[in-house]
Amino acid sequence: MGIGLAIGLCVVALVLGAAVSGYICFKKGIDYRKETAEAAIGSAEAEAEKIVEEAKKNAETLKKSALVEAKDEIHKSRQETEKELKERRSEVSRQERRIQQKEESIDKKLDNLEKKEETLQKKLKSADEKVAEAERIKHSQLDMLEKISGLTVEQAKEYLLAQLEGDLVHEKAVKVANYESQIKDECDAKARQYISLAIARCAADQVSETAVSVVALPNDEMKGRIIGREGRNIRTIETLTGVDLIIDDTPEAITISCFDQVRREVARIALEKLIQDGRIHPTRIEEMVEKAKREVELKIKQEGERAVLETNVHGLNHELIKLLGRLRFRTSYRQNVLNHSIEVAHLAGMMASELGVDANLARRAGLLHDIGKALSYEIEGSHVQIGVDVCKKYKESPDIIHAIEAHHGDVETRTVVAALVQAADAISAARPGARSENYENYIKRLQKLEEICTSYDGVEKSFAIQAGREVRIMIQPDKINDEKMVLVAREIAKRIETEMDYPGQIKVNLIRESRVVEYAK
Repeated sequence: MGIGLAIGLCVVALVLGAAVSGYICFKKGIDYRKETAEAAIGSAEAEAEKIVEEAKKNAETLKKSALVEAKDEIHKSRQETEKELKERRSEVSRQERRIQQKEESIDKKLDNLEKKEETLQKKLKSADEKVAEAERIKHSQLDMLEKISGLTVEQAKEYLLAQLEGDLVHEKAVKVANYESQIKDECDAKARQYISLAIARCAADQVSETAVSVVALPNDEMKGRIIGREGRNIRTIETLTGVDLIIDDTPEAITISCFDQVRREVARIALEKLIQDGRIHPTRIEEMVEKAKREVELKIKQEGERAVLETNVHGLNHELIKLLGRLRFRTSYRQNVLNHSIEVAHLAGMMASELGVDANLARRAGLLHDIGKALSYEIEGSHVQIGVDVCKKYKESPDIIHAIEAHHGDVETRTVVAALVQAADAISAARPGARSENYENYIKRLQKLEEICTSYDGVEKSFAIQAGREVRIMIQPDKINDEKMVLVAREIAKRIETEMDYPGQIKVNLIRESRVVEYAK
């Protein structure tokens, strides 16, 4: 209502302002015309008055119209306001009725809750009375039981718990034994299945190594050239390589006898080169032996690379690869150690795949498990400890080192990979025809013989030949003279008799040689 009245007043003010402004402007025009047209017709004033009258009438008309519109607007606003107020009053009335109904409902609920609370209090009181009565009955019964049994409550509890504990321990032991037996049977079956599968999938050749090599000759006349004048050529070859050349009635063939495969291979290659070259004399023999040694070193490297590629083991240090190649010329109970290591790697990898273990790690551990045998001649200690030290030196992982350390049961296996390598090693060694213990004892006896001889100061190197019936010892001439050689030979012979068991007798052959080389230019 106040808004409509304000709007009406504003409209009236605008109309009055417009009328007044028009009047003022018109008055100025008349004055101007009076000044400029005093000589005009006299009727002009009457016309001006008429215009003024009409203007006043128009202003009045406009004023009335504006007042009527303002009143209509005020009336309309008042009606709308009253309608809105009426709706709000009805809404308030409805809210009041709803609130009153809710209050009445709450009052009823409170009354019901009070009644229920009273009933609950009565029930609780009755329950407390019953509980008290039950306690009294319980105590009276316990007193009666104590009198009848002659035991107190605590004693009866201890007796019952002891009986129950004994029964539980027995039942638990029976169940644990059943579970252990069941798990053991299942594990044994699974293990046999995995091992059988790995053995079936691994097709490895078993070839026993021998202690001799045979070199073919183009004709029997070549035997005399190899022996040389007064046997100087054959003595040079045997001295430089540490092998024993057997030249017998076998047509067009010479037998090289030596337990050390590296020496035997060097001698074989050197002999073949000499036979092919045709020039056989001590100087040429020395050159060919040096070339043969370089070829064997290259072959060792190639054998190591072949083993790595065959087992799909990557990232090995190049020194470890060389050591693997040296295993090609090592045997364990007549079984080639490199072939044995490759076989163990394959077996361990296949069993690891069946068990869901890292097969690459298992193959790597299997390939390196006997790496210590490549150095066992030069370093003291078991091949297990040597292998552990070597792999630590070249930064192999702790799992690999543990597998090497545990593959012979020296320490308890802590990982699945170590157990797999241990099993694969046993499988490879147990295959029919894989190993021969007599040959291994023979090798160890010859190694012991050479170790005794080289332990003396002034001994450059020693070679066991003739299947251990002779040992050839190279003396450093600047440290041991001819007179002392007799004493050293006697000491070595006495020590061999004391520390070794051997059939027949062993010939101790000391060689002292001085050379002076000069070139004529």
